[in-house]
Amino acid sequence: MSELPLLSLVIWGPILIGLGVLFVGDENPTGARRLALVGSALTFVLSIPLYTAFDASTADMQFQELLPWISTFNVNYHLGIDGFSMPLILLTSFMTVVVVIAGWEVIQTRVSQYMAAFLIMEGLMIGVFAALDAVLFYVFFEGMLIPMFLIIGIWGGPRRVYATIKFFLYTFMGSVFMLVALLYLYSGADSFSILAYHDLPLTLREQTLLFLAFLLGFAVKVPMWPVHTWLPDAHVEAPTGGSVILAAITLKIGGYGFVRFALPITPDASAALDWLVISLSLIAVVYIGLVALVQQDLKKLIAYSSIAHMGFVTLGFFVVFSIQRHTGGLQGAAMGIEGGMVQMISHGFISGALFLCVGVLYDRMHTREIKAYGGVVNTMPIFAAFMVLFAMANAGLPGTSGFIGEFMVILSSFKASFWIAFLAAFTLILGAAYSLWMVKRVVFGEVANEGVAKLEDINRREFAMLGVLAIVVVLFGVWPDPLVSVMHTSVDNLVQHISVSKL
Repeated sequence: MSELPLLSLVIWGPILIGLGVLFVGDENPTGARRLALVGSALTFVLSIPLYTAFDASTADMQFQELLPWISTFNVNYHLGIDGFSMPLILLTSFMTVVVVIAGWEVIQTRVSQYMAAFLIMEGLMIGVFAALDAVLFYVFFEGMLIPMFLIIGIWGGPRRVYATIKFFLYTFMGSVFMLVALLYLYSGADSFSILAYHDLPLTLREQTLLFLAFLLGFAVKVPMWPVHTWLPDAHVEAPTGGSVILAAITLKIGGYGFVRFALPITPDASAALDWLVISLSLIAVVYIGLVALVQQDLKKLIAYSSIAHMGFVTLGFFVVFSIQRHTGGLQGAAMGIEGGMVQMISHGFISGALFLCVGVLYDRMHTREIKAYGGVVNTMPIFAAFMVLFAMANAGLPGTSGFIGEFMVILSSFKASFWIAFLAAFTLILGAAYSLWMVKRVVFGEVANEGVAKLEDINRREFAMLGVLAIVVVLFGVWPDPLVSVMHTSVDNLVQHISVSKL
């Protein structure tokens, strides 16, 4: 198995199968659905050896593939994974299977195009996490915008054109700054190798400008405040599958960019400007949490919740420098970065599950307004149990995966500053507030109206997709070691790397 080009298979496999789904055509929706399910399931199965054969004792890149691509500019087809990228690849392949199942009966128009868009986007997103060449990374990074643009623009809601244009402009404009940074690094290293950039000597001025370029490129993806406004619009207008992939995977590419580019390439600038990222992260955690509290649309509430939870990720990544200044050492620094990574993976499952729950309700009632619901537990008890579980996980309930990452980041923040930890911990209160209030208004109470009274509980397909996510959320909540252990060495290596000045 190790001799197989596994990374190329999980990147190009779903892309080619997606093209095959397009070839099947909309005239045969059943065939398109079946081929999409087989393709996504096969990709997930092929990605499993990336975990089982992964050597967690080394921080070196594994499963590497290196082929010349554009020799004139020293551009290579270079792939590889470490403890940061491998869990995100598995998350991507897993959630794509769930999304295909979620759209099985719901999508009735242009079925083959819908399924193909998700398979092609899956391959491109995995390419982002596996690319070790800057040009290859940028091609995948930009390429994945196109399928999502089409998914929102074709199968989205009434304001889908506005949402798609806003989504595309925000993310594309941010990535332009990243491209400039990559071209500048190429001029210094005479290579597009990302690993070569990690050891490139740079002045503080160079690092600062590069860091700001990376910040602009990746902050939009996360998205960080104040460049977050595209996300609620995109979520509200996107079909359920689009919202799931946006929340579960696309946002994680921004966080991944920080640990792959900003921190190792510009450590001194990251240390000098950590206050900026920490401040923006805390604003996201507190202010956006308050914004989520007043939302009347289910999707908007969960979308703002996602922004608040991703603030924990960037906080965990950058609190390491504050710890080093306040304690003179690195004890506890790795926990912050590990907590950020765990939070990314956990949020992928939880937010994806919540958007699927909203999709289940929307398919029956055709409204996302919270006031249209009430007493759902009386007619959909099994669904209500799932929704309460995912809402509790979203609030950081101990015993769920939502607790682990937040706890690690807060614990690490205490070593940097009591006030940083206090503000970070405040989100546990806000998270409980908007999650519990949502559950109270939607799930509990008396049956609100005839529409709710006529609701039917989830079918076997819906039970399967929500059930498997529930298992994962609880499993990682009570036993996070399988997730933490594979990234520990890579995190330690990054912490040691950024503690050494490049000046």
